Amino acid sequence: MTSEGWGSPPVEPVGQHYIVCGGNALAHRLIVELVEHYEVPVVALVPDRTREHAPQIERLPGVAAVVEFGSITEEALRAVRVEAARGIALVDGSDQENIHAALTAQDRNPDIRIVLRMFNQRLGENIERLLRNGAALSGSATAAPAFAAAALSRPNSVQVGDRFLHIAYDDDIDPGRICIVADRIDRQDVSRIRLLPEQEGDSAPFVRLASEFGDDGPVRRAGGGVPPQREPGEGPEQGAGPEPDPEEAGGVAALQTLPSEPPVRISWTRRLRWRLLDTLRFFTSARLRLVLITALAAVLMAFGVLWYLNRDFGWSLYVALLDLAGAAQPDQPSDAAAGTGTGGLWQRVAQVVITFCGITFAPVATAIMVEVLGSGRRGQPRNPGAGTRDHVIVAGLGNVGTRVVAQLHGLGVPVVGLERDPQARGISAVRALGVPVVVDDGPLAEQLRRARLKHSRAVVAVSGDDATNLEAALEARAGRPDVRVVLRLFDDNFARHVYATLDNAASRSTSYLAAPAFAAALMGREVLGTLSVFRHVLLIAELRAEDGGGLVGMNRHDLEDPGGVRVVAVRLAGSPHTYRWSYPDRTRALAPGDRIVVAATRSGLARLNTALVSED
Repeated sequence: MTSEGWGSPPVEPVGQHYIVCGGNALAHRLIVELVEHYEVPVVALVPDRTREHAPQIERLPGVAAVVEFGSITEEALRAVRVEAARGIALVDGSDQENIHAALTAQDRNPDIRIVLRMFNQRLGENIERLLRNGAALSGSATAAPAFAAAALSRPNSVQVGDRFLHIAYDDDIDPGRICIVADRIDRQDVSRIRLLPEQEGDSAPFVRLASEFGDDGPVRRAGGGVPPQREPGEGPEQGAGPEPDPEEAGGVAALQTLPSEPPVRISWTRRLRWRLLDTLRFFTSARLRLVLITALAAVLMAFGVLWYLNRDFGWSLYVALLDLAGAAQPDQPSDAAAGTGTGGLWQRVAQVVITFCGITFAPVATAIMVEVLGSGRRGQPRNPGAGTRDHVIVAGLGNVGTRVVAQLHGLGVPVVGLERDPQARGISAVRALGVPVVVDDGPLAEQLRRARLKHSRAVVAVSGDDATNLEAALEARAGRPDVRVVLRLFDDNFARHVYATLDNAASRSTSYLAAPAFAAALMGREVLGTLSVFRHVLLIAELRAEDGGGLVGMNRHDLEDPGGVRVVAVRLAGSPHTYRWSYPDRTRALAPGDRIVVAATRSGLARLNTALVSED
């Protein structure tokens, strides 16, 4: 690998290469994907080779060149030979900068494949129409579902047609699973996980069963034991391979389908109570709430006296409302002496109480309106209300944090945002959703207390710094030992230590989840979503067999390989809207127009893409 200076072209001319623009974590992971799994030449265009991940990028073997430019200008694109490149990925900078760079690259090379990172997905969809051969992806949107699912301790899912694919573990695996996607799962050493382990043919369980029985009953093994019998769906996957070695035994994960996403079970009564308490907290201060509650209690007691004395609910309510509005007519002494008054002593006392409480309500209501409209409280992030319960605290309102908040809010889960920087752009986006935000640069423990940690269900720490996220997790555990914590961590070794030492914790890497999707898009393949198996990533992609393409004529035996690719569904050209899950015919060759949905590892999808590109 060579490192280049400002404005100079690579020392050795390169062609048919891929350009990655950026020096952030996503650029780093994307380059690793391209050079290690796709084995293509990569030229990196970084804004500053001394900052962020640029030094690590320079040390990556297989990178053809690293060029430094402060911004992506025409001069910078000439330096990385964009006119001879096969693809360019723009994964740093603002949406506007990436759009400008994409259009400039397209002008210099009309056939180049362009993938750009866009935070504004709606704008990205419109930009795709301006590109001849391009795709706009959001790294934070790709990763956010995994963080939200981890916070709720529910399976992350990817929608395929009218079903949702998700990962189930051990006892949660049902007989309707599609395939085993991981085994040897050990929380103490997540590096032992084996993705997409080798599977036996469909007839293997029956052959093994026949070999275990003779004319005189079960055949005893060398150890003297009789093979234990299992009910369907119990224990290891039927047809998934031989019995595991005891030294290699561990947890198992399987791919399953659901007709809909698992609902978040929060009763409407609890949500209504939270909303009422939260609204009261938002519109009033503590003193005003005390006055209102006291006055309301007095009115209710006085109304009860009126109802008890008259035994007429309608009339009692009518009199109470008139007294509350100050419109009641008092009894005169002559009326009382003549016996024509409206009631006795206790009724008069009750009416007096209601009238004075009505006098109290008027200025309180005025004070509320002045406080809300005059002080502009609606323009400020609001603090979590007294009724906030069973919520998720999202610490760090950057791109990822904002997406996670929106994801949880869309599921109907109470959320509280936490941010130290009052200028963070995510604050306004979260505020627009009506989500309370704690903005403070003070001690993290105090921020978590204000975010009502004691009543929360999970803390998601998704700032851009691993140490800050770990600090948030540890402070959360100190304040509430049983709270679930989800951390955004880039460093794999760091994440392994977290899994080994913290219970009820999960770790995700935004760049690790998003980079495979960006790499596949750069190769012209569609990734429907990513599923996490601890720190490992499983890609769900859909491929189409086209005339003259590499998929035509291939069958499941040709496509699948252990540790790499599994075909989970097939859409035949004759019935394109029907997904045939676990398609049984492994020898049928794909015809033009057929589509397949695959579950693949990063290297498996890269091998499949490389094979298809070479045959196209």
